[in-house]
Amino acid sequence: MPLNLDAYLGIQPDALEVYSQRGEVLAANLANADTPGYQARDIDFRAALAAASQEQGTSSSPGAALQPETTSPDDVTASSSQDGVSTEQYLKYRVPLAPSLDGNSVDSQMEESAFAQNTVRYEASLTFLEDRFSDLTTAITG
Repeated sequence: MPLNLDAYLGIQPDALEVYSQRGEVLAANLANADTPGYQARDIDFRAALAAASQEQGTSSSPGAALQPETTSPDDVTASSSQDGVSTEQYLKYRVPLAPSLDGNSVDSQMEESAFAQNTVRYEASLTFLEDRFSDLTTAITG
């Protein structure tokens, strides 16, 4: 009986990708905490993961993995990750609790808290995947 690895792993690989991209956005916010006029951003995690899991469900159909080709060097391509999970459309501006006079909307303490929470969730997903692969290895080797 064949094993569908995508179904076995569930949404965890997609969640890792979204957590990774969210970590990059939060790190950029922290790096620009003192930049005048910088607007803090964050990813709508639920919407991004729901879209990624829908893409995973449709990727098994024939022709779903086709990517658009560029016909000219001037063609514009959408930026996406290597797995095809793109969170660009789910990137939102964060509403500041206390706006600063220079227009910067980064609250360092909130960003650090969100970054730590994102890191914990990323590591939890990694642990889950590690356990799933360990179970597969045990099933294969006995």
